[in-house]
Amino acid sequence: MTVSFLLGLVGIALALSVLMAGAWVVQQRTGNSGWVDTIWTFSLGLTGAASALWPIDGGAPARQWLVAVLVAGWSVRLGSHIAARTRHITDDPRYAAYAAQWGADVRKKMFWFLQNQAYGSIPLVFAIFVAAHVPVAGLRLQDVIGAAILAAGIAGEGLADAQLTAFRADPANKGKVCDAGLWGWSRHPNYFFEWFCWLAYPVIAIPFADPLSYGWGYAALLAPIFMYWILVHVTGVPPLEEQMLKSRGERYKAYQARTSAFFPLPPRR
Repeated sequence: MTVSFLLGLVGIALALSVLMAGAWVVQQRTGNSGWVDTIWTFSLGLTGAASALWPIDGGAPARQWLVAVLVAGWSVRLGSHIAARTRHITDDPRYAAYAAQWGADVRKKMFWFLQNQAYGSIPLVFAIFVAAHVPVAGLRLQDVIGAAILAAGIAGEGLADAQLTAFRADPANKGKVCDAGLWGWSRHPNYFFEWFCWLAYPVIAIPFADPLSYGWGYAALLAPIFMYWILVHVTGVPPLEEQMLKSRGERYKAYQARTSAFFPLPPRR
């Protein structure tokens, strides 16, 4: 099993590298870096589903299909949302800011930046892989719990996106900060529910009945840890908050003062 898992890890790394090289080609030809996140999402879904269905002795085909369907559903929902948003912009401001910093080396640095995204995504796909290949026959209660967690995360993220879209569509809200619905409890509820989705894989991967029987299952913990770090400290909250402070100023500072940054909590007075 160890050899199979190491080969799976190598295959995941190669697949992600090739797919994100394709994202670089699309970005260079269209000039719209917003497609990068769309391709990344679909690449993660494709690689994750393929790794879940990869045949390894000792697992349960039902669990493999369950995990494959879960990651595919997540990928289609999020990827479609990002694609719809990207069609209406000329460039993603986050990537545009990087491009401005890189100057004449922008093509080369963008390529390696996207390759770093590919390598950084390896823990996410490997979490899917180890969850799908738990060496226990048949589906268990914790598989159902994991599926429910991911479904709840997708639903919450979809609701947050819909509330933000509806808020922006109202001309009366131009220049205002969205604090409707979930956005009154968290400044980034879509990011929170995205992170929540990744809790599903360690729940599936680490056997509740015998926690020491499947050491590889603990690798699934890397997914929510890594996703939290990325969303809260790197490419999620920091650049978006900086952008919102520039565009909304004191209104956004007031919003920051009363609203939790990530975890949904009742608004402060």
